[in-house]
Amino acid sequence: MLKQNIGDKLQIQCYKHNGKIHRAWDEAVLLDVKEDYMVFGNNRTLVIEAGGNTWRTKEPAIMYFFKESWYNIIVQLKKDGVYHYCNIATPFILEENTIKYIDYDLDLRIFPSGEYKILDKMEYNYHKKIMNYSDDLDTSIYIGLNELIDRYEKNDKVFNIENNLEYYKKYQKAKELRKKSNVIE
Repeated sequence: MLKQNIGDKLQIQCYKHNGKIHRAWDEAVLLDVKEDYMVFGNNRTLVIEAGGNTWRTKEPAIMYFFKESWYNIIVQLKKDGVYHYCNIATPFILEENTIKYIDYDLDLRIFPSGEYKILDKMEYNYHKKIMNYSDDLDTSIYIGLNELIDRYEKNDKVFNIENNLEYYKKYQKAKELRKKSNVIE
């Protein structure tokens, strides 16, 4: 894995099992490096869909990418509360200043109320069939989903609101430093 520094700006690329790019984000600012994951932040970042459509995210986000776990977590700091959008996906790799992973459709959406919902089961079953996911892959995906739910139910620090607000402050400081040093965005 390449050596990254706090404040570095990376991109994100999400692929599907067939190797085709699904979606890309133009900004992920590195906020922290832990033994088993890296933390990034962004706000109003440009998103490019596989079909060429573009849009911008609407709110600040703190993102956790895991080195060995089969998911990533996007903490969305919305006006009406903190939401978590958790993708069931391969562990990430870093390549050419880009975070890369394969998305496996299933998502865990956690609402400010604390309730959660598993999303996109039909899409997962469809892709499992047409892309011939192996039994081992299917097992890894469901282990990831169950581990993610367990982490949430045990109030893991990645789901802690105060912790994520601190990361957002770090993101704002990093952006300010980039502006002051006249780094071209």
